[in-house]
Amino acid sequence: MTVAGMDEPFLPAYGHGTLAEVMPSAAAALDVDGFSDTLGVARHRGDVTAAGVLLVDGLGAELLASHPHDAPALNALATAPDSRRLTSCFPSTTAVSITSLGTGLVPGAHGIEGYSMAVPPPADPTAEADLVLNTLRWCAHGAVDPVDLLADLPPEDVQPEPTVLQRALRAGVAVTRVAPEIQRRSGLTRAALRGGRFHGVSALGDLAAEFLHGLAVEPEERALCYGYHGDLDMIGHQHGPGSLPWRMQLQIVDRLVAAIAECLRPGAVLLVVADHGMVATDRGWQVDIDTSPDLLTGVRRLAGETRVRHVHAADGAAGDVLDTWRGELDGKAWVMGREEAIAAGWFGPTVTDAARGRIGEVVAAARGNWTLVRSRIEPRETALVGHHGSLTPAEQLVPLLVARG
Repeated sequence: MTVAGMDEPFLPAYGHGTLAEVMPSAAAALDVDGFSDTLGVARHRGDVTAAGVLLVDGLGAELLASHPHDAPALNALATAPDSRRLTSCFPSTTAVSITSLGTGLVPGAHGIEGYSMAVPPPADPTAEADLVLNTLRWCAHGAVDPVDLLADLPPEDVQPEPTVLQRALRAGVAVTRVAPEIQRRSGLTRAALRGGRFHGVSALGDLAAEFLHGLAVEPEERALCYGYHGDLDMIGHQHGPGSLPWRMQLQIVDRLVAAIAECLRPGAVLLVVADHGMVATDRGWQVDIDTSPDLLTGVRRLAGETRVRHVHAADGAAGDVLDTWRGELDGKAWVMGREEAIAAGWFGPTVTDAARGRIGEVVAAARGNWTLVRSRIEPRETALVGHHGSLTPAEQLVPLLVARG
């Protein structure tokens, strides 16, 4: 197993090289007012009339570079003049990354702070953040029989900022979203990617076809298309990144991207990105919070996931909790108080009051291949092989692969 670690956290390149710059750059290339083409999507003004952003969940840049024979088309695109490496955001997890991609905002500005995060209960929005919301399923995290909270906790209230897709649509751009049908009305879709037509798909064939259809507008029109493929991430979680099943899935993703790139019309640009990378772990790298009484002392709520924990302390206990977590996780995680993490730039240069309340008084980001599991509350997540979310290059670095018609 390769240890994914370093002495200092590998911070996102907010403002000039993260996922938050991708969609705004695509919109700017389409001459949508209010956006900057930070990533150089348009080589010359007016040369892009259709932009497609295809997100391959879990396709870390280091993983891609390590498997050139399994992904020849993707690795060839990685050497294209406009392609480069970006960083994810923090935490480097799907819900946070996709919201930064969709809104063009850093996590501290859009307020989606993790796979799960503490929010005020729906009945009393002024109360303490005591409901732990699973942001992928939009339900109470850890519930035995999860019930969605779409009515009681509207995603548009949790993340009220307009998306890039909405702003492009208002500017007269034809906006299309292509993703699995189950995502059509999901909480995360409504929070991060609202705006434009949604085409639900069930396999790679209709994903490719609908994605290309979303770019096929008349020459005088403009189009912006978002597409999502999630199977590589699922296989990585179950079998581990770099495993044979993961490599076979990567080969399929490679063919998908090659097929789309070969069919791009003149004036169309394809941007292939990922939301995060991944590290492989096993039980020898686990810290089980649920069987570590000291780590639970003084703790009111725990959110986040196995590689990043938001720790919400009981009244007056934040200092003691911070000291305990630092001592217990010495060498296993970077542990900071909320204000320290914000000042260090983990969540970006802007942090709203709403976002601040969703960040734990203590934030722990796993180092190396360590995981901070909860065997009783999160048995499914604890059993996974592949994990992500922290501040290592393996998790943070993602590709921006550019193909032009």
